[in-house]
Amino acid sequence: MESARIARIESAPLLGRRPREAGNNSRLNIHGIDVHLQVMRLTTADGASGFGLCFASREEAGQLLSRDIASLLTDDGRVVKSARAFDFPLWDLAGTLRGTPVYALAGRTEAGSGAPLRVPCYDTSLYMNDLSLDSDEAGAALIAEHARQGYEKNHRSFKIKVGRGARHMPLEAGTRRDIAVIKAVREAVGPEARIMIDANNGYNLNIAKRVLAETADCKLFWLEEAFHEDPELYEALHDWMEAEGLSVLIADGEGWAATALMDWAREGFVDVMQYDIFSHGFSNWLDTGAQLDAWRVRSAPHHYGRHLGNYVSGHLATAVAGFTFVEWDETSTPGIDASTYRVEDGHVVIPDAPGFGLALDDAVFRAAVKDGGFEFSL
Repeated sequence: MESARIARIESAPLLGRRPREAGNNSRLNIHGIDVHLQVMRLTTADGASGFGLCFASREEAGQLLSRDIASLLTDDGRVVKSARAFDFPLWDLAGTLRGTPVYALAGRTEAGSGAPLRVPCYDTSLYMNDLSLDSDEAGAALIAEHARQGYEKNHRSFKIKVGRGARHMPLEAGTRRDIAVIKAVREAVGPEARIMIDANNGYNLNIAKRVLAETADCKLFWLEEAFHEDPELYEALHDWMEAEGLSVLIADGEGWAATALMDWAREGFVDVMQYDIFSHGFSNWLDTGAQLDAWRVRSAPHHYGRHLGNYVSGHLATAVAGFTFVEWDETSTPGIDASTYRVEDGHVVIPDAPGFGLALDDAVFRAAVKDGGFEFSL
């Protein structure tokens, strides 16, 4: 591996598709059914390759050509900071060259035991597809049916978008609808499933309290992005939940995360950190996860709308003790073969295969490179 040099770099857009259109969240309108990926493949002179999501520009990518792989990795096997724009294809390539899955490299564990890695996941597809329906009963029934569909696909944890009153419905009507939806989903998936709610900063402290109080019997697992990050409000919400006997976790970090968020996690105001797996990066998440472990704060990297996050996120689980969930955004993308992965009893089953265990259809990918991508070769 020490002498392996990058001989070809190819980047191409691929278009995935969800099985169902994703509706609104508290801030945004319909998310749609299409999923846009930018995939880069790195190939060495002897034909070994690795690929992954990568948004590096043509100019940045050109500087990687002819580089020795060893110069792009640290002594402990991580991607050097100057090359982290190429984090995912480099991890995949390193695993391919070493014949070992990324989770074994990241966690410095042995692969090949025969037992696949199983990592908890949740169905993140419960968006606000009900806004055109007039009654709370009909709206709640629709989202509950979507949850049942996820249950039939072996999910046992579910995240519901809430905050309808922030933009799309009158405040009181939207809050009532949120509560009705939560209760209907709990009934649909049973008492053992974990349910999370995500307000995308569409609540304030008092609305958050009301929703949590009126759904206390639903035993929510976490409340995500209730409002814009504020340590005073986090502390007040924690104190109120403790007084009410509620054990709902506070999750944050998905979007424009406050720079002090890690400080607030250390201080106990945030229970689950959710930096995006792609914008934060796999190598950075290894460092962040280790710090969160030291503070006994959970890790649950955000992933939505990039497809490959379904598969790469779980490889952190061997290195981050507090890794709690893979966010699963069901998608199929022509050119990406993820058949070695499956969802089983609420877990992603991760293959004991080199790299991230994904395959790229060469014909589909090469056509995409020619139609909207770029490439370099020695």
